Amino acid sequence: MLAWTIYSAWIGAAVALMLPRRCSQWARAVALLAASCVLGIVLVALAQHPSGAMQTVALRPWIPMLGIQYSLAADGISLTLLLLTGLAAVAGVFFSWNVERRAPEFFALYLLLIGAVCGVFLSRDLFLLFVFYEIAIVPKYFLIAIWGSTRREYGAMKLVLYSFAGSAMVLLGLLAAYVASGAHSMTLDDLARYPYPAHMQMWAFPLVFVGFAVLAGLWPLHTWAPTGHVAAPTAASMLLAGVVMKLGAYGCLRVAMTLFPLGLAEWRGVFALLGVVGIVYGAVAALVQRDFKFVIGYSSISHMGFVLLGLMTLNMIGLSGAVLQMFSHGILAGLLFAVAGRMVYDRTHTRELSALQTLRLDKAIPFAAVTFAIAGAASMGLPGFSGFVAELMVLVGAWRAYPMLAIGAGVGIAVGVAYIWRAMQQAFFAGGTGTEQDHCIPAQAQPHAQPHAQEPLPAITLPERFGAWLLIAASIVVGVYPQFLLRLIDEALRGPLFAGLSMGGLR
Repeated sequence: MLAWTIYSAWIGAAVALMLPRRCSQWARAVALLAASCVLGIVLVALAQHPSGAMQTVALRPWIPMLGIQYSLAADGISLTLLLLTGLAAVAGVFFSWNVERRAPEFFALYLLLIGAVCGVFLSRDLFLLFVFYEIAIVPKYFLIAIWGSTRREYGAMKLVLYSFAGSAMVLLGLLAAYVASGAHSMTLDDLARYPYPAHMQMWAFPLVFVGFAVLAGLWPLHTWAPTGHVAAPTAASMLLAGVVMKLGAYGCLRVAMTLFPLGLAEWRGVFALLGVVGIVYGAVAALVQRDFKFVIGYSSISHMGFVLLGLMTLNMIGLSGAVLQMFSHGILAGLLFAVAGRMVYDRTHTRELSALQTLRLDKAIPFAAVTFAIAGAASMGLPGFSGFVAELMVLVGAWRAYPMLAIGAGVGIAVGVAYIWRAMQQAFFAGGTGTEQDHCIPAQAQPHAQPHAQEPLPAITLPERFGAWLLIAASIVVGVYPQFLLRLIDEALRGPLFAGLSMGGLR
C-alpha cells in the first residue's frame, strides 16, 4: 500500500498538468486530493503495522544484469518521515490556495516533488534511491525559478548546483561500494553486510556522508539553504525546509552510516563538531537578520545541526532524538515559513522587520501573530511541543558522547530563544500607535509598490487556518505523546540493518 504514496502523487501531477492553465480551482482540488491520499495511506499503514520493523512494500527485478531491483520497504524511520511528508504536502496545498498563475503546472511540479520524496524514503535499492533523489531536484528548481520572489533565479540555480555536487559525491561512493562488494546487488541490506576494508571506509564514509549532508545544511556547505528558502514560494519553502532537507539527513543515517561503520567511528567527532558549529552559527546569523524569511532560513540551519549532532552521538537516545528532530523541525519550519511567506509577505509585500514593526500586525492579522507565537515557542523548545522532546533527547545523547559539544548546543538553544523573540516582537508586537494605522499598510512599507491610499490587510483565509491547525496539532500530539513515533523509531534502530553501527561505537 505504501507504494501508492508515490503513485498517487504522480498520478495527481499528471492530471494537474493536463488541465488548462485557467483551471486553477481544479488544479488546487487535484493537488489537495492527491496530497490527502498520501497522508491517508501513511495513516492507514501506521494503523495496520504498528511495529517499526522493516516491511517489504514492493520487490520486482528492474535491471537484472546489474543486480538492480525495484525494491521498496519501510520501517519506523521511513514511516515517521512519510508521515511528515504527508502532513507537509496537505498543509502546503492549503497555503498555496492563492496561486493563480500557471496553477496546474505549479501543482504538477509540487506533486512530482512529493512523489520523489516518498520514493527516497521507501527505496531499499540504492540505485533506485539515487534515481528518486535526483528526480526531486528538478521540480525544486522550477518551483523556485518560476514562482519564487527575491533573486529567484540565483536561489534556484545555487540550490541545484549544490544538490548536484552532493549527488555526484554520493554516486561515486555508491559505485565504489557496489564494485568492492562484487557488483552483484545494489540492495542496501546486501551492501551493508559486506565487510569493506577499513582503508576504503576512511574515504568512502566522508564522501557519501558529506554528499548527503549538503542537502541537510551541513556547515559550511549550508549557504544554498537561506537563499533557496527566501526565494522559494511559500509551499516550496515549506517543503524545502520541512521535507527536502530531511532527504539529506535520511541519506546520512540510512546509507553512509550503515555502509561504512568503521569510517563513521573515525570521522564522527569531526561531524559532531560541525553539527554544533551549525547550531550556533545558524542561531547567531538568524539573530542579526533584517529579512523575516532569512531569520527562519538560518534557524533551519541551526535546527538541522541538532539532527547531525544526534546522529553522531551513536547512542540510542541521541539517534532517536535525531530522527524525531527531523519530524519536529519539518512541522515547525513549515509553519514558520507559512506565516512569514503566505500570511505576512503576501499581504504586506515586505519582509523587512523594520517595516513590519510599524504595521501592528498583531491587530491587523491576529491569527498570524498567534500562530507565529505558538510555532516560535515550539521551535524554542517549549514543553508540550515536539521540539522540546526532540532537542532534549539529542542533548542527553550528546552529553553522554561529547559533553563539551552538548554545552555548545545548549548555547545555540539560548540564542534561538533570542532570535525567535526578536522576530516575533518586531514583526507583530512593535511600533504603531494603535490608531488609524491599525489594519493598514503604509505606502512607505512597500518599497516595490506605487504610493496609494492605505488599505486594510486581507483577512486570514479558511485554507490558511486549516493548514496552520494541522501542523500545530501534529506538533502538540508528538510533544504530548512522543511514544507514538519513538516506538517506531526505536524498533527500526534495533533492526538488523543498523546492527553494523556497533563497529562505529553504537551503545
